[in-house]
Amino acid sequence: MRALLCLLLLFPPAAAPSSPVADMHLHYKWNQRDVTSPADALAALDAQHVVLGVVIGTPAELALELVRRDPRRLVAIYSPYRSGSDWQRWSYDTGAVARARAALATGAYRGIGELHLIGGFAPKLARARMLHGLLALADDFDVPVMLHTEYSRPDPMLELCMQYPDVRIIWAHAGAILAPEQVAGVLAACDNVYAGLAARDPWRFVNNPIADTGGRLLPEWRALLLRYPDRFMVGSDPVWPVEQLDAWDRDDTGWEDLGRFWRFHRDWLKQLPDGVARRIACRNAVRVFCREGRVSCDTAR
Repeated sequence: MRALLCLLLLFPPAAAPSSPVADMHLHYKWNQRDVTSPADALAALDAQHVVLGVVIGTPAELALELVRRDPRRLVAIYSPYRSGSDWQRWSYDTGAVARARAALATGAYRGIGELHLIGGFAPKLARARMLHGLLALADDFDVPVMLHTEYSRPDPMLELCMQYPDVRIIWAHAGAILAPEQVAGVLAACDNVYAGLAARDPWRFVNNPIADTGGRLLPEWRALLLRYPDRFMVGSDPVWPVEQLDAWDRDDTGWEDLGRFWRFHRDWLKQLPDGVARRIACRNAVRVFCREGRVSCDTAR
């Protein structure tokens, strides 16, 4: 992969992306490290003109490997996941809150997440002690928390965002399997929720796409984006192949598909008014992660 990235940087394609973007959903995991070095990852971000990247490490320290190489551009958020299977058992880890507090106290992490709340794996919200502990920490440290909810109804997100009105909640995948009218209900009820559209592409959450098979933004999603232009962000979520769920015998090559994911997002962003597209593609994430003055969404490559 390193050789390929070097060739792309030396001989970029004629239609190389020029508009700056903020990638609010990047992973750097133990099973990506062997196939994508930190230098490879930064080169991939350069190729896509990513001016801000929000990195989730598994384990958490891996995110800092990238941030230390480019602290102006990259932000780490703290993940309680230490291995691949933690996405389904983290909410029962009684040490998660204490580790998160210690990590946030260092100042190295500017958020918490991605926390998976998936029906059948997560406890009922009233008994989700680790979840409530982490949300309270986010309030204490004034950092955002990224939640991945995967339920047939938006009720769990509504319950949480109303209970923690002062916590900036980043809703990963904009509810994952929810329809736009369900997403709209949450945004109307809770002005502390920001919806990320990472993985809302033709290859991941395909049951409720934001665009048709020709890449045209669906009318109901377009209307929602125009209604809440300051509440949406975009990311790549470079996890691939997605169906393997961190298989022990296969590396995750998601970073090699960064360009594919961003081509999809850039295509539908072009279908929005320029000012709205710029906010969703870059400015909203810069504002949420307090990067004003450190990165620019207006520079041309």
